[in-house]
Amino acid sequence: MKHRHLLLALAIGIGVVTLGGCKKDGEAPAETGKAPAPKGETADAFIARVNDELRKSYAEGTSAQWLSATYINDDTALLAAKANERYLTQLNGWIEQAKQFEGQTMKPETARAIHLLKLLTSMPAPRDPAKLAELTQIATRMEGMYGSGTYCTGEGAGKQCRQLGELEDVLRSSRDYDKQLDAWQGWHSVAQPMRKDYTRFAELVNEGAREMGFADTGEMWRSGYDMTPVEIAAETDRLWGQVKPLYEQLHCYTRTKLEAQYGQDKGQVNGLLPAHLMGNMWQQDWGNLWDMLEPFKGVGSLDITGALEQQGNAEYNKRLSDATLDTQDPFEDARTRNYDRLLKELGHAATGDERRALNQRAYDEAITRLAAIRRDADLQTAKAMTERAQDFYTSLGMPKLPESYWAKTQFTKPLDRDVVCHASAWDMNMAGDVRTKMCIKPNEEDFTTIYHELGHLYYDLAYNKQPPLFQSGANDGFHEAIGDTIVLAMTPKYLNSIGLVGTPEQGEQALINSQMRMALAKVSFLPFGLMIDRWRWGVFDGSIKPDHYNQAWWELKAKYQGVAPVTARGEDFFDPGAKYHVPGNTPYTRYFLSHILQFQFYKGLCDASGYKGPLYDCTFYGNKAAGQKFWAMLEKGASQPWQGTLKELTGTDKADASAVLEYFAPLQTWLKQQNEGKTCGWQAPATTVATAAKAAKPQ
Repeated sequence: MKHRHLLLALAIGIGVVTLGGCKKDGEAPAETGKAPAPKGETADAFIARVNDELRKSYAEGTSAQWLSATYINDDTALLAAKANERYLTQLNGWIEQAKQFEGQTMKPETARAIHLLKLLTSMPAPRDPAKLAELTQIATRMEGMYGSGTYCTGEGAGKQCRQLGELEDVLRSSRDYDKQLDAWQGWHSVAQPMRKDYTRFAELVNEGAREMGFADTGEMWRSGYDMTPVEIAAETDRLWGQVKPLYEQLHCYTRTKLEAQYGQDKGQVNGLLPAHLMGNMWQQDWGNLWDMLEPFKGVGSLDITGALEQQGNAEYNKRLSDATLDTQDPFEDARTRNYDRLLKELGHAATGDERRALNQRAYDEAITRLAAIRRDADLQTAKAMTERAQDFYTSLGMPKLPESYWAKTQFTKPLDRDVVCHASAWDMNMAGDVRTKMCIKPNEEDFTTIYHELGHLYYDLAYNKQPPLFQSGANDGFHEAIGDTIVLAMTPKYLNSIGLVGTPEQGEQALINSQMRMALAKVSFLPFGLMIDRWRWGVFDGSIKPDHYNQAWWELKAKYQGVAPVTARGEDFFDPGAKYHVPGNTPYTRYFLSHILQFQFYKGLCDASGYKGPLYDCTFYGNKAAGQKFWAMLEKGASQPWQGTLKELTGTDKADASAVLEYFAPLQTWLKQQNEGKTCGWQAPATTVATAAKAAKPQ
């Protein structure tokens, strides 16, 4: 996920530029952005001034946001909220000043910059200072609630509290129906307190959007695609229509396997997939169901997680054997003088003499020492995974990440504070200070996520030479598609070439397994990429009322994803808030678009590399010609309409899902064979709420 150009991806600003400086005690705060434009200023001069002010003030705001995400507490929340408040005040001022140029003749690039200025935030703020301050406080508070969210069970000494990562582990690894349900319900309970805040949040951003000239915030979001809001809504419907038959086949196959695992009563809900059984908290990625969904057991096995865990354990054992311990310590050799758990880890059980030789203090200190060694090993493993991802980009001729990246990035979850673990990429100063924020674990999902996040950073580095208002993706879907284009090129041959898996097996069964693994990540996501914003468009335009928030959410999930909860989810819940991008106010249509565009980019780069053969078997790792064409696209940023940028890379100026279908053609044929004779598809419950469907259709 991209922090900066997710347009308030962290619920608090696109990097949140601040223009407030130091002031003397007792001095009234300046109303930044309220001053009129200099007399006689031309449109060109106005944009030049905005770009200059934006660049100079940018780092102050991003620093506040970085702290609020990596040190969650009341102090950093206050700093972030106030930084955002100053930024949004300034932005409102710029937008007001820009009105004087309406109807004037100006350079095309100036007109584009003025248009993009109005879309610089996804959180349009009211002009009223009190309401603006209220909005930033709510936004910061919701993000903090998500980042520190904890589900606790039990009482007293038996009390167990788990955060999102631990609850996700249950869905990932357990096949115990009740434990999965408890973990799923537990995380969704964290979002319940957000409901009142989100209702007020929607009111405030709508007021800000109307003051900018939009009907509502959803219309504002849909105005950033070099086409009308109605056209982009219809365009996403058209693209969904292309890929829906493939998704329906995957859904049908998956439902059959769930029924086989859990029984017909528990494996489906009136033909829909049970939400808590999909291996993912939001049912957006079904890869964790591989043990059930693998078409041909053990054929072409790509145990990436196992390989990464093995590397992590090897790093830990190396550090353990190299550890220099104080010979005066009562636990002189921590590898052999520890109770059952530690000794078993090293290959033998504690003897009576060893038990008697250790006192409790020595045991506790040994535990602490080994935990520190484990943390260091985990950090080194995370960095090694990131270095491997960097290698793909540099193999294309792109530069290495700056040294500051390795010093300032959050690679793993710290033990001493709450942080937002949701992966994101940050451009801190428009001048090369780029970072990622993750809590990396040695598994396949995090490994590919790193490749995705570095795609954002390389986009940043490529377009940093553009004026600040053009430092963004050609559209927001482009930004999300860059790294995922690289992920598509992580073929079994590539993974073998870097020593992560063995020599890949050949043949139809190995191909179907490989395609299924990719489909569980890519195809399963497509309807989810649509329904999040369909819900919010309805919230913003008023067709979804606050007293039907949860009902409309599950109606849309049923309609698009074909999933359902197995227990009642009434309006005392606020299940949308359990997905980061809702309290984080991140527009989500970009992710759907990216899952179409990445296959177009991939095909274009395969063609540029000179590859001949089935699309699914292409990797352009190490190909400088493909890298040069990719970098040329990244350098353009938002300086021209996305259609032109797309055409330069792919030869067409139209988003099209035909590359998706070409890629998955073997799997789709196989799925149809497996589903023959079954009743595929599903019947969504009757809609009783006028949801955002109207926003998705031409009026």
